[in-house]
Amino acid sequence: MAPNSQPRAALALANALYEKKGPIAYVTVNRPKVLNALNTSTWVDLQTAFEDAKADASILGVILTGAGDKAFIAGADISELAHVEAYDAEESSRFGQGVLDFIENLGKPVIAAINGFALGGGCETAMACTIRIAVEHARFGQPEVKLGLLPGGGGTQRLPRLVGKGRALQLILTGETISAQEAYRIGLVNEVVPAADLIARAETILKQIAANAPIAVKFSLQAANKGLETSQSEGLALEASYFGICAATEDKKEGTSAFLEKRAPKFHGR
Repeated sequence: MAPNSQPRAALALANALYEKKGPIAYVTVNRPKVLNALNTSTWVDLQTAFEDAKADASILGVILTGAGDKAFIAGADISELAHVEAYDAEESSRFGQGVLDFIENLGKPVIAAINGFALGGGCETAMACTIRIAVEHARFGQPEVKLGLLPGGGGTQRLPRLVGKGRALQLILTGETISAQEAYRIGLVNEVVPAADLIARAETILKQIAANAPIAVKFSLQAANKGLETSQSEGLALEASYFGICAATEDKKEGTSAFLEKRAPKFHGR
């Protein structure tokens, strides 16, 4: 996973940059003049990029960030949102939710490299990622109530699951923004790092994950995501089922053999 290797491929998108370096795909929301605000075209670009990353077997993880040094994603594009009526608003919400569900259930780890404001849809996008790394000046919040709305990209569902119902409702109902340090304290982000270290730290985490058995990583993600939608007993049954599937793989044989032989394993995703 050499971060300085040349991109293997690039995908031309209107409002996002997409490139692959080794087994990492990099997705960058590229609307810095409007703080990377989300409009319909940007949602479509995100869907397209992540569909490609999922389909490419050589890609083992994705880093999602925003262009510039001010914003990850500052929220919805208000100039577009202001003209949306009830039916279109519901359809827009469902489409955005679908994109974020796809990201959350990609089957590969997605690191949100949060380089600034992560508000509204930006906070929701970050929460759909597997792990969130933030710069020290990042800000987080769900300010939709200040616009006469509520979070429409999963904020009312993912935020309580990450930080607890009480703290989540305080953020949602007041519309307040919080610092990266406070976001770390309440469990909204995994780490806070200096801006200069953001992408390198995300790459390091993906390198650690990529060193493990790909099938085991995939089913670990599925067990955690699906388990949260069921009772604990159902989640445990799902975990046991996935444990059995992994036990039948060549990677399991390689992993256990390597451990007993005191050598590094060589996984092949089979």
